[in-house]
Amino acid sequence: MARIPESFVQDLLNRVDIVDVVERYLPLKKAGQNLSACCPFHKEKSPSFTVSPTKQFYHCFGCGAHGSAVSFVMEYQGVNFPEAVRILAESVGMQVPVEEGVPNPAEKKGPGLLDILATASDFYRAQLKLAPVAITYLKGRGVVGLTAAKFGIGYAPGGDDWQALKQVFADYDWNKLLPEAGLVIEKEETKRRYDRFRDRVLFPIQNQRGQVIGFGGRIMGAGEPKYLNSPETPVFEKGRELYGLPQARAAIRERGRVMVVEGYMDVVMLHQHGVEYAVATLGTACTPEHIKKLLKLADEVVFCFDGDAAGRRAAWRGLENSLPEVTDGKELRFLFLPAEHDPDSYVQEFGREGFENFLTQEALPLSQYLLRELSAQVDLAKEEGRAKLLHIAQPYLERMSHAPALQMMLKKRLAELCQITANELDSLRVPARKSTDARSSRTVERDGANKLRPRGVVQGKRPQQSPQAQLLGLVLFKPDLVASVEPEWRNWPAGAGELAVAVLDAARENPRLEGMVLVEAWRETVDFERLMAWYRDACQTFEKFTEEELVDQFSSTLAAARQSLARPSVTGRKTELDFRRANGGLTEAEKAEYLSLIARK
Repeated sequence: MARIPESFVQDLLNRVDIVDVVERYLPLKKAGQNLSACCPFHKEKSPSFTVSPTKQFYHCFGCGAHGSAVSFVMEYQGVNFPEAVRILAESVGMQVPVEEGVPNPAEKKGPGLLDILATASDFYRAQLKLAPVAITYLKGRGVVGLTAAKFGIGYAPGGDDWQALKQVFADYDWNKLLPEAGLVIEKEETKRRYDRFRDRVLFPIQNQRGQVIGFGGRIMGAGEPKYLNSPETPVFEKGRELYGLPQARAAIRERGRVMVVEGYMDVVMLHQHGVEYAVATLGTACTPEHIKKLLKLADEVVFCFDGDAAGRRAAWRGLENSLPEVTDGKELRFLFLPAEHDPDSYVQEFGREGFENFLTQEALPLSQYLLRELSAQVDLAKEEGRAKLLHIAQPYLERMSHAPALQMMLKKRLAELCQITANELDSLRVPARKSTDARSSRTVERDGANKLRPRGVVQGKRPQQSPQAQLLGLVLFKPDLVASVEPEWRNWPAGAGELAVAVLDAARENPRLEGMVLVEAWRETVDFERLMAWYRDACQTFEKFTEEELVDQFSSTLAAARQSLARPSVTGRKTELDFRRANGGLTEAEKAEYLSLIARK
């Protein structure tokens, strides 16, 4: 398979200036050492989008968008990685070479699942054209050809042997990646394999970069389950992904709104009728990770549910998961359709205009929905009922710590409902103790064993990372730290931070590269988002360190890594896995290790 050489991407990113790249698309203003603008990826009135000329990195503090010049072009223009590289190369007069079958160093240990899933997706799409029963089913549901193509809808053949994928995978019987990708199931007693998806219309599930990471299969007649999803894999976590996001991104950006529905067909038909900012969860309730992602995408999030009991239960779970994530300036609303409708049927009957008019008139703001549901549990005509409302509402209000203005307004409305004053409501709570720790902006202190940090650097709630993870962040921030030390990490035992070892090696071979360029070497792997998160955090943590402090930090952290490997720490490894779990997910092997560590505690 032809690919762009990694050395060319490195040369390109060293040649282009991210400031020049971004300024082709939006005006930047000087803001201290960086430059700023209103974010092009979500609607905002005051600038929260910053570009660092020293780190060649952009970051939006509003929606969380971040990355290199390549990432910016991909995101802004909606193109894939090779096309973004071509656009940047042309801007500086470089010719993009390709090479056949040369592996990327970052892919040496990569699972290769994305290629397997892409091949399967192409096969299923081709099979749809040969399946009159599937075409008839889709036409009966109102799906037109252009919509089917937009979402890459396919068909998984049935057949007597249940092994249709053998047509494209000659190594079907022994390829270890097929079951790991969730495409085949292997019976332990017979070791015989068969396709997971059979005689179903298939909806490819894509990540934010448009790569197929799983499938949802819809049965066309009687049978259970009606929908069958891919299992979780190293590239697919249903609690983090949203169906239809790549197709919806442009409309979400334009409208500043994202709508969450429950079914694949709901998304497909809403898009077909012009409501193109719709996405769906993947057979699960809306998780906190979903909420974080949605709030980064748009300032207005609408949860659209069926009006039946199941829909109302799903809505309430969505509300509960939203409270810790919602911030002032973001609007969450809840829309309940009439009992006889779901989004698919409603938009087909009333069209885009009718659907959006219903949304405008009937969608409830989070505050109104919360108080309505809680008030329905009590008798507000009685003092006891009002006291109970105060009691049951308090935990919900306390969870809204990131939206103090909305929290204050809800308290005021709650006090009115309970016929007391806001001051009386506040008097019912014991205020939390405030920290009296005064910090200067520049003094450096020791924070635990062998760990320097400048005072004033905000420390998040993430558990302390292992020394290997700390080394990774340091080297991404300043790759030349490894140039003058012996590569002792090459002797670390298996399982002792393989990703850190790979990055340290890459930095030693290319110490003059910026960290963002190193991260780009992992773009097509499952570790890319994790490294992006590490690099972003490292920039925020170490930007105030002097050269001497960085060297000292690196030396002490390397020594701590050496010591931890001599006396392995269960807690240290668990906290590292905790971090990896929150920033890109775990592989199947890491998940098993994580569970075993929990069991040992």
